[in-house]
Amino acid sequence: MAFDGIITKAIATELNLLSGARIDKVFQPDSNTIVLGFYLDGLNYALNICINPQNYRINLTTHTKRNPKVAPNFCMVLRKHLIGLRIKNLITNSLERIVTIEFEGFDDVDDIINKKLIVELMGKHCNIILLDDQNIIIDSMRHINNENATHIVVPHIKYTYPVINKKDFLSETLEDFKCEIEKNEGTTNKDLLPKIISDTYNGISKKYASFIINKNNLNTNEDIYNYLKDIIYRTDSLKLKIEIRDTDYFLIPDDSNEGNFSINFALDDFYYNKETSEELKTNRNNVLKLILATLKKYNKRLSSINNKLKDCENMETYRLYGELITANLYKIPNEHLKSIELENYYDENKKITIPLDERYLPSINAKRFFKKYNKLKNALEIVTVQKKETMQELDYIESVVYELEAATTTNEIAEILDEIAENDIFKEKTKNLKTNKKQNKIKKSNLTKNKNTNFNPLKYKIDNFTLLVGRNNKENDYLTLKFSHKNDIWFHTKDIHGSHAVLKLDNQIPTEDILTKCAEITAYHSKARFSSNVPVDTCPIKYVKKPKGAKPGMVIYTNYNTLYVNPKNN
Repeated sequence: MAFDGIITKAIATELNLLSGARIDKVFQPDSNTIVLGFYLDGLNYALNICINPQNYRINLTTHTKRNPKVAPNFCMVLRKHLIGLRIKNLITNSLERIVTIEFEGFDDVDDIINKKLIVELMGKHCNIILLDDQNIIIDSMRHINNENATHIVVPHIKYTYPVINKKDFLSETLEDFKCEIEKNEGTTNKDLLPKIISDTYNGISKKYASFIINKNNLNTNEDIYNYLKDIIYRTDSLKLKIEIRDTDYFLIPDDSNEGNFSINFALDDFYYNKETSEELKTNRNNVLKLILATLKKYNKRLSSINNKLKDCENMETYRLYGELITANLYKIPNEHLKSIELENYYDENKKITIPLDERYLPSINAKRFFKKYNKLKNALEIVTVQKKETMQELDYIESVVYELEAATTTNEIAEILDEIAENDIFKEKTKNLKTNKKQNKIKKSNLTKNKNTNFNPLKYKIDNFTLLVGRNNKENDYLTLKFSHKNDIWFHTKDIHGSHAVLKLDNQIPTEDILTKCAEITAYHSKARFSSNVPVDTCPIKYVKKPKGAKPGMVIYTNYNTLYVNPKNN
């Protein structure tokens, strides 16, 4: 459901339990979010206020956010005016999506200070506004000074609440409700009811109205009215809970009352997972767009190279033409000819017709054929090398695409971006492309020998053995070439992009069953995850080498066996 007036009222009721809490921290992680840190009865709380048009909300949070090194101006204003004050009251008016947080404290000469923080949660019109004790605006997250705006928000003017053009459901009687529905012809079309309710009454979202009607089979206007009244009255007693449904949440009755801030923390987890998923998708798409543009460029280059190689297939024909003309020049008329028929002494003197450029004499044509032959011969050498290099680049790019598809966190995508930024083919394009890591550096695993290397491979316990699986090309390199012992067992899907996997032996001898399980996990961490009968090559680490100048994750190996398995993540 949308963060409507009903959920706002329930959240505010829970937050009133923080009355008396002292504010000691203010952060602004991004342009849409303020986090206020409170201290009350020996416990610390963090209040997250987000005015992102898609994810606007106010709630307590347990999830840390990145704190910029340089605080934005509005954050500095809040620190100046709010730190040290205590929450006096938290107010909502009916089902309006406006929360007023009142603060109280003392100045240096023990005079009482009163401040207000207005949180407007109204889609694209969201805002956070700081007021003094006279309701004069000190500052706001967003300044609104448009001539056409009905709600002006700029410093040094008196704050006025936005004009709400919808009815207050709490003041409506059942008869009033029925009249509104019938006036809008809602009695004849049940599908229109949610929209009519949302358009008529303030603070009730269309999605929530649709949910309660369908979930509870509410067939009459009286049933709908009574259910909404019950839900709204429950926001005062908090006999409610959040029900998560797929990618959405809904407020439902619950007489068990799970505990303090249960609605706040349920919403906190929901939005954290949602925003993490959205951030992951956005970062992946940004990097993938760059990768696919480069992949398209190299595929185009490969096509051009193949065309050149096709031209080179005829170079021996040009040499033959030149030799035959030169050998028979004494009997060829010294005239401008379109073609000439000669005996091919390389093919049992069979007749062969040689096309000529009639602009030139036969002797000049012969020289032109030799020149073309030599040009194609030199081109063949160069283009063959170019094709090999291009194929290597394409293979590497495709491995990065697999990494992106397999990445499950923004940190993993940031590591992939760091990896490709070191490659010349991506260096320029990655300069301005950034992904948000939760920290500047990922916490190092205690497995890491090199403390400058981010090394957190996936770990699997198989009986008394440990299987380590790399998450990206750089980690694959470190796992295979630096971390592992020469007698450990290495696994990789045959001719299929995937992760390196290493079975740590520690002086143990693995059974065939253990090797098979390792191969199944290796197949799962590859592009063949959804295939069957996947070939997985395995050999001791000492037979795995990295060619000089090879891309990250690229190795060669010998003395291997191939196991055919079905991918499993067990």
